[in-house]
Amino acid sequence: MIELIDDRYYMELALQMAAKTSGQTSINPVVGCVVVKDGRIVGIGAHLKRGEGHAEVHALQMAGEEARGATVYVTLEPCSHFGRTPPCSDRIIETGAARVVVAAQDSNPLVAGSGVAKLRAAGIEVVTGVLEEQSNRLNEAFVKFISTRLPYVTLKTASTLDGRIASKTGDSRWITGPQAREAVHALRHRHMGIMVGIGTVLADDPSLTTRLPVQGLHPLRIVVDSSLRLPLGSKLVQNREAPTLVLTAAAADTGREAALREAGVDVLRCGSGSRVDLAQAMRLLGEREIGSILLEGGGQLNGSMLEAGLVDRIRLFMAPKIIGGAEAPSSFQFDGFSRMAEAIELEDMELEHYGRDICISGKPVRKEGSPHVHRSH
Repeated sequence: MIELIDDRYYMELALQMAAKTSGQTSINPVVGCVVVKDGRIVGIGAHLKRGEGHAEVHALQMAGEEARGATVYVTLEPCSHFGRTPPCSDRIIETGAARVVVAAQDSNPLVAGSGVAKLRAAGIEVVTGVLEEQSNRLNEAFVKFISTRLPYVTLKTASTLDGRIASKTGDSRWITGPQAREAVHALRHRHMGIMVGIGTVLADDPSLTTRLPVQGLHPLRIVVDSSLRLPLGSKLVQNREAPTLVLTAAAADTGREAALREAGVDVLRCGSGSRVDLAQAMRLLGEREIGSILLEGGGQLNGSMLEAGLVDRIRLFMAPKIIGGAEAPSSFQFDGFSRMAEAIELEDMELEHYGRDICISGKPVRKEGSPHVHRSH
């Protein structure tokens, strides 16, 4: 099929460039930009790192003098305020571009339409909404963080067809095949933090690093550990490839905290009493500018986070296996609902194949009238 050349054609290229930088822009959005003059692409760029030049700056610099009279395609509304870098809308105006095509409006209240307004006031033709949905999807984490100051949480779990994440003896290696496991490491690369419960650490002694065929980014390793049982000899303490943060309860032993800090582990107390307040934990992580978290917990932590309404997207990898066993742990362990009508459902569904395994993805939605939830773990 011959691909048509229109605004969507060039915006797709800009979106592809933005997508490739997912995971490396911290709490900033991923953005791509393409400059077209007289039917030729004369500049391309992407936002590569927080605090450095935005996508428009890189693309316009490449275009040079050919930016005058050109069309600029950008996946997110050009900024209009001075932050860590000068406003991109001013840079576009200065170069003499004739037309700007924007995929999505910036959710940042410091921009939110003002960038488009500034361009139009300068006499530049602006078209908005071209592949808007795709752009918003790329920046789901940014949109949530900029509006709520809370991290975007993706719950990843792998199970058999009967919903088991391990056998009745605790054996879980391996439920899914190598292609699915490589996809999980790609998810780690794209998130700022990876979170597990202390039960997972004690059972598996994981490294929680990113292992890809090429070098990847390691997320902050976060452990929910109410009693500070994290062993000093564990990989999360001994392995310094990535920092480790323990979320613990107010009543946790101060001596254990001192020993972990001495070993280079950060400790953050959340809530009061003997259990971690997960909702407060998310707020405190947001204050530390952790904008996205990959939750790779066991059934109890998954259930607690889901029940508390703290999960934004679920990625369930499922292997074509049945293991059975009443005592075999499941992906989600919580009190549950008394009626099917109260069940949490998924929307915005996707289905992907990884070798013999599948991945079901969607956003959890709680029905109105569902029972009150507990927010500690």
